[in-house]
Amino acid sequence: MKRRSHFTPARIGVYGFLLFAAAFFLAPLYVMLTTSFKSMDEIRLGQIFALPQAFSLNAWRAAWSEACTGVSCEGVSGGFWNSVIIVVPSTILPILIGALNGYCLSFWRPRGANLLFAILMLGAFIPIQVMIYPLVKLEAALGLYSSLPGIIVVHIVFSMPMMTLLFRNYYAAIPLELFKAARIDGGGFWRIFVQLMLPMSVPIAIVATIMQVTGVWNDYILGLVFAGRENLPMTVQLNNVINTTTGERLYNVNMAATILTSAVPLMVYLISGRWFVRGITAGAVKG
Repeated sequence: MKRRSHFTPARIGVYGFLLFAAAFFLAPLYVMLTTSFKSMDEIRLGQIFALPQAFSLNAWRAAWSEACTGVSCEGVSGGFWNSVIIVVPSTILPILIGALNGYCLSFWRPRGANLLFAILMLGAFIPIQVMIYPLVKLEAALGLYSSLPGIIVVHIVFSMPMMTLLFRNYYAAIPLELFKAARIDGGGFWRIFVQLMLPMSVPIAIVATIMQVTGVWNDYILGLVFAGRENLPMTVQLNNVINTTTGERLYNVNMAATILTSAVPLMVYLISGRWFVRGITAGAVKG
């Protein structure tokens, strides 16, 4: 019996397309990396795909601690720590509140639960730009504008619809009999939530963490409007570095600063990518 070849024309075509797609999307990253290790004299040669003749970390050091972000020339390190301070509570609090909302809407179903869920979902489709001015006025009246608590509250508000949707759909896939058994055993609202639902929510919590960390870290407009000058996140400082027009435009420093800014979301996806797929398939899009 003739053995079937694994290299059929269709398979070769698929692999060829995948290789082409990978090269197409990785080419900008390759150019950014190689440029960040080059000197300006080498960059001026215009050979963007050539490897550096002499690898140098000077551009990375300058991007981290010396690049000018407006009138200040302290690099993007300050923005990095501002982003960390913003991301941590803006990830933990929305996930906990979203899990609690999803738990209530899935099992306890208070009066008006469907209306509340519809209102939350409506918020997911309202453009952020429409809500900026009312939120500015509200936070100014509360004394939160241009502060770290102010930008954290804004991120929590805008994340509520998606976090609630994720956890509600995940809990909807859990058999109701499990909840009823916990009720028969004497479990109350908080005991069932803490001891039963939260331990079962690890897959969807990882999905929510990935989405929230990347969304908050990559945010520009909310950080620019609500964080204030002293708390600007890394994305805003990156824009200031790249758009600085005084003196020579240092492309190697710009590329290094861009990679530093995108490093955290990239690492999150590389480390937690398989958990993201598990969480999605475990019920994140069911309902």
